[in-house]
Amino acid sequence: MAPLDARTLPHEVPLTALTPAERQSLRRAFATPRRSGGRACDLLSRFLLVEVVNSALRSLSLDELLARLVALVVTTLDADRGTIFLDERDEGELVSRIAQGSEIAEIRIPRTSGIAGAVLQSGRAEIVDDAPSDPRFNPTIDECTGYRTRSVVCVPLRDLDGATIGTVEILNKRKGRFDRVDVGLLQAIADQAGTALEHARAFESERRERQRDQSLIEATEAILVDLDVDRLLVKIIDAACRLLDAERATLFLYDAASGELVSRTTAGGDVAEIRFGATLGVAGACFASGETIAVANAYHDPRFNQAVDAATGFQTRNLLAVRLTEQTGKPTGVLEVLNKRFGVFTSGDERRLRLFSAQAASVLQNAQLFTDVLSLKNYTEGLLRMLSDGVVTLDRGLGIVEVNEAARRILHVPGGAVLTGSAEALWGKENPWLIESLTYVATTGGTDDRPDVEFLAADGTIAYLNATAAPQRDAAGAVVGITLVLQDISRQKKVQSVVTRYMARQFAERVLEGGSEPAPSSSHIATVLFSDIRRFTSMAEALTPQATVEMLNEYFAEMAAVVQQYGGALDKYIGDAVMAVFGAPVAGPADADNAITAANEMIRALRQLNLRRMGRGASPIEIGVGIATGEVAAGALGGASRLDYTVIGDTVNLASRLEGANKHYRTTILLSGTTVDHARLSPRLRQIDLIRVKGKAQPTEILEALDHHVPESQAQLDTVLPWYADGIRFYRARDWSRALLNFSRVLEVLPHDGPSWIHADRCLYYREHPPREGWDGVWTMKSK
Repeated sequence: MAPLDARTLPHEVPLTALTPAERQSLRRAFATPRRSGGRACDLLSRFLLVEVVNSALRSLSLDELLARLVALVVTTLDADRGTIFLDERDEGELVSRIAQGSEIAEIRIPRTSGIAGAVLQSGRAEIVDDAPSDPRFNPTIDECTGYRTRSVVCVPLRDLDGATIGTVEILNKRKGRFDRVDVGLLQAIADQAGTALEHARAFESERRERQRDQSLIEATEAILVDLDVDRLLVKIIDAACRLLDAERATLFLYDAASGELVSRTTAGGDVAEIRFGATLGVAGACFASGETIAVANAYHDPRFNQAVDAATGFQTRNLLAVRLTEQTGKPTGVLEVLNKRFGVFTSGDERRLRLFSAQAASVLQNAQLFTDVLSLKNYTEGLLRMLSDGVVTLDRGLGIVEVNEAARRILHVPGGAVLTGSAEALWGKENPWLIESLTYVATTGGTDDRPDVEFLAADGTIAYLNATAAPQRDAAGAVVGITLVLQDISRQKKVQSVVTRYMARQFAERVLEGGSEPAPSSSHIATVLFSDIRRFTSMAEALTPQATVEMLNEYFAEMAAVVQQYGGALDKYIGDAVMAVFGAPVAGPADADNAITAANEMIRALRQLNLRRMGRGASPIEIGVGIATGEVAAGALGGASRLDYTVIGDTVNLASRLEGANKHYRTTILLSGTTVDHARLSPRLRQIDLIRVKGKAQPTEILEALDHHVPESQAQLDTVLPWYADGIRFYRARDWSRALLNFSRVLEVLPHDGPSWIHADRCLYYREHPPREGWDGVWTMKSK
């Protein structure tokens, strides 16, 4: 055949498509010195460039590009096998992604190891005719692959800037030995391929890093959704194997009682529990030191405990161990990953396993705490339920399985009766809440609490219950039944109903709930309300004692309902008077507002009561209300056999005096100025006077509450209130004539307005008998 010539070799023809004779011609052309074979050398360079660029343009996949280049150099050099090692400086390794012959996806060796490592360090090509006898030769790859290396030619792989990025290694020349021509050809291909490989590797590195990050995220998410310790252990092991592409993983937990590391579960096969001292083996060394340990060849490491392999029948090649640590820094175990499927564990694997193990340790700690708390809760509740609570067990279809004696008593099941069928058939018609609760548990597997519910038994009896329905699960976690726990609170409900009729509701509730009683005497800012029936003595004289009691009970029922509706505590009934407290024993920011609103509502409720009374021929009832706000002493008064929770102090006395002052001013509701100061709302009010009540030296401003008026009287008030306000202003300014004029205008519209009559009368008197200098406008009450 004629020598290879540029005119007979189109640029589109790939090198791997050449016949052996054409490849031999190309070798001779490359071996020819430049001065006599320049055209052939140029042809070779152009041809190789076309081949490499075409390969790069076909795909950015690093694996595909490596495969094409390996096939190219093996064919060109007529060799048995080829390997391209890429330098991963961060990992400290040379990585082979493709190898001819047996299918090895990835091989990793230290970047200073073997002939490839030597070429990487020196940057010079090497020919080794007898590889096994060369001290630099690394037999590990042959041991892993079962392949026998005889001869090697290796050249550096460089990028466009001339930096060494790896090596190209060709093994076992089929005929003869590797020579300088082979080196030249291999170096020429490597030089042309370096840039394309570097670009492809950068693209691949970015893609793989994203995949690794995603794998770490997925592995972490897989263990975040379970608080069952046994299931969580299995998930941690499976996630670790997937994350590092390993054959098996083992999670060792530290048993402080025995000082041992104990394997709770193992992936990759059924293995019995393994126990050994916490300082033995690679796992023990990792646990003791806290360092991440990577072992490339397990049987060559003196720390490796071969007895575990002997016991399990598993052969460990390489392993990676990381210590698990609680958030407090306390070590809890070791996660050990065995046999990376391709190559050995890298520093990147170490980093990912450390991150994953940190999350695994935290989740495992939370799961263990949850299990401990749940076990303690179940144990405690179980003891309590055995004493007094009713327990009903049902199957998943709500069929009755078993009913204990307490439940039979609570549900009023007749003695000796056999309960069969479904809960819906037995109790569902009258108690839909019960079936709703049981159905929820059966379908969702959740727990359902129903506090303070009514249960209507078949005999018509009503029981008040706290009910809890919880799922029963099998070993796999599936719901197979329901446990219904019933606590009978009927007696407490009855006691509460009775007690709150005899004492302040807030005090009664605190005692019944088991809280501490209020202190014997404590200081509070409270609002006190007094109401009293007008002309009660004359009314009672016209009635029998029984009729008087009936009238008072009817009246008190209406007034008590209003007071309790607005958060007041009924302190006591004093004959025909009602005393209520807002703010003791439990204070609130709206106590004053609630007291004012309650007083107005009491008048409205009394208006409706009087309509009913007059409808049956009875006399209407009139009342006065006094309200004061200030410091009171609150506590239980009395002896050891009888206590009465009440409040005492000047504020109580003032409220009583204001109630009585309604008779003098012919008003209905009088408030102290301090009550208005504590109010947050803006009720309809008018100033009445500055008074000094009997028994108190300090004057008090008093005001009248007006929101209880009906629309007709309210419209009249809207008309006269500006005149009345002007009258008060002129009165306090000692302008008697102008004050009298305004009060007279009010009386023309409201002839029976008591405050206007009183102030008009005072103006007439003071106009003739002016008060002394320094008069402060205070009127001293001579009676209660």
